Amino acid sequence: MKAVKEKSGGLLELQCFYGGSKGDEVATVDLMKSGQLDGVAVSSVGLARLHKPALALQMPGLFTTWAKLDAARDALAGELETGLRNAGAGLVGWYDVGMVSVLSRGFPVRAPANLKGKKPWLWRDDPVVKAFYQRIGGVTPVSRSVLEVLPRLSTSAVDAVLQSPLAVEQLQWASKLDTITDLVVGPGVGAIVLAQKRLDALPGDLRSVVLDTGKIAAAALKNRIRTEDAAALARLKTKMTVVSLTAEERGWWNARFKETRQLLAQGTFSPVLVARLESMA
Repeated sequence: MKAVKEKSGGLLELQCFYGGSKGDEVATVDLMKSGQLDGVAVSSVGLARLHKPALALQMPGLFTTWAKLDAARDALAGELETGLRNAGAGLVGWYDVGMVSVLSRGFPVRAPANLKGKKPWLWRDDPVVKAFYQRIGGVTPVSRSVLEVLPRLSTSAVDAVLQSPLAVEQLQWASKLDTITDLVVGPGVGAIVLAQKRLDALPGDLRSVVLDTGKIAAAALKNRIRTEDAAALARLKTKMTVVSLTAEERGWWNARFKETRQLLAQGTFSPVLVARLESMA
């Protein structure tokens, strides 16, 4: 924010709103579309609201290292940016929210079937995790926004989550969970975007200031989150029961992950996109 003001000679200044003060991700994206906000920093659900194919990077069992995610995202960069632009959002920069883990309360999750009859959280409007629970079968997830999860963890109305360790700590969910499965489901992706109309209305030099400083900020945020997510995972493993999986158990997870991707290729994402991403994993 300070850099934008300095580099623009005081002609531009950014005002940021934190802590969900403007609502959840869907609400903030809608506010940007209506012109009430100039931009948003969003993760998976917000991205899906703008350009659903961006969410395909989070399909389970594909990209379990940052290097693989970076390579795939770079390969799709042009079409993802075009898709966002067509939705009225100019991409400033990509970032991530951590590698997704399986965490639970009161029971171990050694296999996807262990979630049957339980109450795992499902982020509203997240088609990827929803498809995963559908492939397991016998799972009735609790569909709530992020801000509604903590009180339900406190009362055991939610007893499992698929989320990154860093997010679990920052959202204060960690104290309500006691078991973590030693498994990477996939990455949580995000992006900083600005309303394309607002960008187009800026003079070229000021638009460059916004985009250049934004790309630097997004890259710094991405690297910081990756480092802090790894540290958060290490901390959680010292405080929780760690479920170490056998090769056979990992095979069970990979089978459900593959079935999930096949289900997503039947309408959520194009079969060509799913196959292309699978070839990059």
